[in-house]
Amino acid sequence: SCFLRHARSRNYVSESEVCKLESVPLDFGDYHPLKPITVTESKTKKMNRKGSTSSTSSSSSSSMLDPLSSVLDGTDPLSLFAAAADPVPTTATMDSTRKKRDKDDSPAVGSDFEPWSSKRGEILARYTTTEKLSINLYMGSEKGKAATTGSAVSEKVRTRLEELDDLEEGSQKELLNLTQQDYMNRIEELNQSLKDAWSSDQKVKALKIVIQCSKLLSDTTVIQFYPSKFVLITDILDTFGKLVYERIQSMCVDNRVSLPDNFSPECVNDTAKETCLNWFFKIASIRELIPRFYVEAAILKCNKFLSKTGISECLPRLTSMIRGIGDPLVAVYARAYLCRVGMEVAPQLKESLNKNFFDFLLTFKQIHGDTVQNQLVVQCVEIPLYLTLYSPAIDWILQCIAYRAPEVLLTEMMERCKKLGNNALLLNSVMSAFRAEFIAARSMDFIGMIKECDESGFPKHLLFRSLGLNLALADPPENDRLQILNEAWKVITKLKNPQDYINCAEVWVEYTCRHFTKREVNTVLADVIKHMTPDRAFEDAYPQLQSIIQKVITYIYDFSLLFSVEKFLPFLDMFQKESVRVEVCKCIMESFIKHQQESTKDPVILNALLHICKTMHDSVNALTLEDEKRMLAALINGFIKMVSFGRDFEQQLSFYVEARSMFCNLEPVLVQLIHSVNQLAMETRKVMKGNHSRKTAAFVRACVAFCFITIPSLSSIFTRLNLYLHSGQVALANQCLSQADAFFKAAVSLVPEVPKMISVDGKMRPSDAFLLEFLCNFFSTLLVVPDHPEQGVLFLVRGLLNVIQDYTWEDNSDDKIRIYTNVLHLLSAMTQEAYIYHVDKVDSNDTLYGGDSKFLTEINKLCETVIAQILDHLKTLGKEE
Repeated sequence: SCFLRHARSRNYVSESEVCKLESVPLDFGDYHPLKPITVTESKTKKMNRKGSTSSTSSSSSSSMLDPLSSVLDGTDPLSLFAAAADPVPTTATMDSTRKKRDKDDSPAVGSDFEPWSSKRGEILARYTTTEKLSINLYMGSEKGKAATTGSAVSEKVRTRLEELDDLEEGSQKELLNLTQQDYMNRIEELNQSLKDAWSSDQKVKALKIVIQCSKLLSDTTVIQFYPSKFVLITDILDTFGKLVYERIQSMCVDNRVSLPDNFSPECVNDTAKETCLNWFFKIASIRELIPRFYVEAAILKCNKFLSKTGISECLPRLTSMIRGIGDPLVAVYARAYLCRVGMEVAPQLKESLNKNFFDFLLTFKQIHGDTVQNQLVVQCVEIPLYLTLYSPAIDWILQCIAYRAPEVLLTEMMERCKKLGNNALLLNSVMSAFRAEFIAARSMDFIGMIKECDESGFPKHLLFRSLGLNLALADPPENDRLQILNEAWKVITKLKNPQDYINCAEVWVEYTCRHFTKREVNTVLADVIKHMTPDRAFEDAYPQLQSIIQKVITYIYDFSLLFSVEKFLPFLDMFQKESVRVEVCKCIMESFIKHQQESTKDPVILNALLHICKTMHDSVNALTLEDEKRMLAALINGFIKMVSFGRDFEQQLSFYVEARSMFCNLEPVLVQLIHSVNQLAMETRKVMKGNHSRKTAAFVRACVAFCFITIPSLSSIFTRLNLYLHSGQVALANQCLSQADAFFKAAVSLVPEVPKMISVDGKMRPSDAFLLEFLCNFFSTLLVVPDHPEQGVLFLVRGLLNVIQDYTWEDNSDDKIRIYTNVLHLLSAMTQEAYIYHVDKVDSNDTLYGGDSKFLTEINKLCETVIAQILDHLKTLGKEE
């Protein structure tokens, strides 16, 4: 007891003045730690990176250099290298350089060109088969292995000749009755074999594999799989072309300096040139046309090592070679591959690409020849299906030609297609490949051409779908918009096959949302419901229906307008598969949270969104992942936060009560509701300026009761503890003293239940640190809580101290003593004549007891007990263990 007789009296106001930090006036031009750093270039160096712009600011000073730049006198290492290699040119030189670069870059392929890699997955997914496939595999032999280092040159030459003879004689094995997956696995094995052969220096074996693979492209026995076969085999050709190019390029490395990107043939040494020529001679000796064409096209880029004009000379020759391929389907894919390689190595040589396409137009009539017709009869393939096999190849060829092409060329190509009698297949590819702006500006012309097409070969609805895809990207002339919609929808609505119908409708919904009002959107949705409801056709079209919803909410994000679209909610009823239904609901809620700027009380919005949120909530079960629960709760909470009935607080509380009953399985939603109701009580206090009437007093007690009965349903113990404390503070602020006492008692009685370990973000962590933080907050609140008249002095503090004393703390832990030191702070503050803070209109113990000596004596007794505990702990710290 000699350590503390009485707590020192405090004058909090004067202490605050003395301890306040000295304020220093700050000019805006001065340095400030939170001000963004401006990197300034050193004035001592005249070097600069080519085309760079130095960032300077009026607020930057010479002393305020970028810390990284200062190491190298204001220039970072990369800038030093760049500057040394490329000193600053004069303005005139920079202009000429820029012009030259623009001129060089103009024909190059930019990021606006859709690469082949983005199309291959779609082709593989679309062109499938259940029929059995066959494949010829190259069977390597021992003599095919590379000669050892010690072999004589003549021996090596003899071995090579034997290998080539072996290849011509057809040392291969035919695998029959393969499924599509088996076939794809075999092709992947061949690709790996090619890489293995190359890495083990078996170049002839690698060439054999590529030739065997190329030969497969002449086989159309399972014709509907041909586009996918083309994708798989040209992957191998691409690998081969890359390996050969890198091999020759590596031979040009001189003194460890590799060739620049835009090297000239003069930079290439004789050994590399000879090796390159050797490859072209080997390929020229391949007897069959198709493998000879494909393998040479694969290494077309290697012509750069031989001469500047090599590629431009080879492209026309390869284009003419394709005329020797008799099967039009095989030929058109060969043309597509040549365009693909051409766009990669020489995009500026558009003449060859154009010639390629015009050659195709000249031979187009072969499609309707007897040879093809007989082949289709044998394979039982209908003409419409056969024609769709051409689409990937023609689309790609046209995309390559149309890329950055002048309008004149596009118009000429369009006219040439017209001369073929508005062939639907070509027209569809034109609409797929040409710029959307070009198509949109001529929408009525294209509709006229579509009408004139013969529907027996290629369905018109696919043409309208392609037109719709363009109109989703570019706007047609304003005067034509309604007529375009009417013309398209006349055809679409007559489609009998639900899948054909929904594929078109999905595209044209976007056009409707983009250019028309809710009336037209409602009409389109009604038509979709009418077509997709019979025989539950919607069950096979969930992806398209989801896409329609996504498009509608993208363009109509005013939710009062959206829900006034009469057919919107009936449209949602078509999503009867729960997982899909929940995904759609999530999309709608994400859009609402993103676009709803102001709070709402619109009954139409509230009823619709409550229904949507209830759908999401009801999907939660024992198997639902925690991440999914978190996401659903966040969306529902976003909705709850946006609901406001203004000054009608009773209506607001009724909404929260209803929400609690609807979303009881999602704990984060219940937590949000408790916070919202507490906020509502504080809003009421704010409106009444702290002077509650009988009505508002009853209302805030209802809010407090809501929280008190909701908190026990939560599973997380620290969530409950913090909410009891928070809600007790709100009750105290609203002068609900007995209710505040009930919250604090509940918190005290819950502390013993805190487990030793708790789960935090999926990991088990000790709970002591969390408990310590909570108790510190709790003690800070207890300073202003007045004693209950029937419970005795410091009833809550004593109760909490007893709980802390009985709680099992970790061995060798200081947490208990840290808490006791905080209790000393609290008890010291309680002995002051006036407390450091108060709750408005609530009399704390300083007012109730008025510094009564009995009250101070009780506090002193508690202090002595606490200090004794602290001293005992300090003694144990002195022990060796």
